[in-house]
Amino acid sequence: MQMATQKKWQLSGDYFENCNCNVVCPCLVSPGAPLTSRPSQGVCDVALVFHIDNGRYDNVSLDGLNVAVVGHAPGPMGEGNWTLAAYIDERANDQQTAALGAIFGGAEGGPMAAFAPLVGKHLGVKKVPIKYAINGKSRSAEIPGIMKMAVEPLGSMHPTGEIWATIGHPVAPDKLALAVASKGSTFADHGMHWDNSGKNGHYAPISWAN
Repeated sequence: MQMATQKKWQLSGDYFENCNCNVVCPCLVSPGAPLTSRPSQGVCDVALVFHIDNGRYDNVSLDGLNVAVVGHAPGPMGEGNWTLAAYIDERANDQQTAALGAIFGGAEGGPMAAFAPLVGKHLGVKKVPIKYAINGKSRSAEIPGIMKMAVEPLGSMHPTGEIWATIGHPVAPDKLALAVASKGSTFADHGMHWDNSGKNGHYAPISWAN
């Protein structure tokens, strides 16, 4: 049931993520139920980066803006107690910033609402320059001084050169490409420092609405 206070919104674009699991992430693909398996390294360090091609929150346009959500889970994802930090495109005005905060914080329904109950600690939101690029089949993003990350498709015998899976990931439930992080995929902020080079990745087109 949609709460009366919620604004109507929709967005479409592209996303990718990179975590510290070995390829392929057991949180999503394993004999156990999704999010119940222990991450490959015992903990999960993950960044999800989003580019909005077309988006609208009530009457506020979100076209062309980028968002990154960075998380740490101390064990199996489904057990919660995640620590989360968010980064919003510095080009967003006050209305756009509030809209993106509501959508990506999960307060206004949509995919991110599935993650909201699992978060134990919010490290807040920073307005930063976020560069997002699609180059052929690879995706990359940069937040100067904080994050540099890129993924490319896992090798495949399929003529497309990509492996697409229907995993049910809340961000892209119907179609998700399996990927691997390029060398130099690093994050450093809020006392967290990772290098996820050669580790698990995904990318997909996204189409969200509440």
